Amino acid sequence: MTRIVTAGLAVVDFVFYVDEMPRRAEKYRAREAQITGGGCAANAAAAVSRLGGEALLATRLGDDQVGDMIVAGLDADGVDCALAYRFEGCRSSFSSVLVDQGGERQIVNFRDHTLPMDADWLIAALPNHFDAALADTRWPEGAAALMRTARERGVPGVLDAEAPVMDAEEALRLASHLAFSAQGLRDWAGHGDLDAALDAVACETRAFVCVTDGARGVFWIHGQASGFEPAYQIEAVDTLGAGDVWHGAFALALGEKMQPAPAIRFANSAAALKCTRSNGRAGYPRRSEAENFMKEAMTCS
Repeated sequence: MTRIVTAGLAVVDFVFYVDEMPRRAEKYRAREAQITGGGCAANAAAAVSRLGGEALLATRLGDDQVGDMIVAGLDADGVDCALAYRFEGCRSSFSSVLVDQGGERQIVNFRDHTLPMDADWLIAALPNHFDAALADTRWPEGAAALMRTARERGVPGVLDAEAPVMDAEEALRLASHLAFSAQGLRDWAGHGDLDAALDAVACETRAFVCVTDGARGVFWIHGQASGFEPAYQIEAVDTLGAGDVWHGAFALALGEKMQPAPAIRFANSAAALKCTRSNGRAGYPRRSEAENFMKEAMTCS
């Protein structure tokens, strides 16, 4: 089984489904609600597990009830939490998430800034073997440690380059694959010209660089080569977690030694399926679903 280590944020999401995003300081009633696991790295690990990989999550948690909920949820999703460090006297992260009828979401997150940022414990605890690594920018020290280890071992190191990207500058220089969101790439470049920004970051880092831009698809550059993979046409119900699913699927595919272009197509398929479902991690696709979705899309095109 392909083993993927992810490092970064793990939270509990309190999700409220509303007709439209609130705009005034008033009381609102949700038409549906759920409590689910969240966080970039944690969601990606859950996606890896659902897609048939072995997922290990390195994250920082408090010794509180929210931390218990996070670990229990990930255990149920098949994620190995042996690298989830619980810090005494600290609080775990949680979020309020609003999802409107169009599937778009708004997130307010709490993170305990007393949680130690040090990653020395992670370096000592990493397994002797893994096939690929994925880190988000929410824990820069952990991202740098994991990307450095991946580089030393000669396996893909993927950085989920979300704003604020430059908080994780060391990891940015160490990663073999940089997967930006459109917002993350704009944050890195300081302007909105994504094509120019993608060229610039590719020249500066010499890594494989791509940008996911929702329904526009994924644009990528590696050395002298470049390409584009279109997004699958779907009716979105809930985009929450779709980017995390994409990154988990992409890292898993690279760990399985797929070339980047087919890895992107696989990740696009997994993320598209997630957007058609509104039941949190329970809606993350299984491997057969993602592969069948790709085949059907090719048949219809």
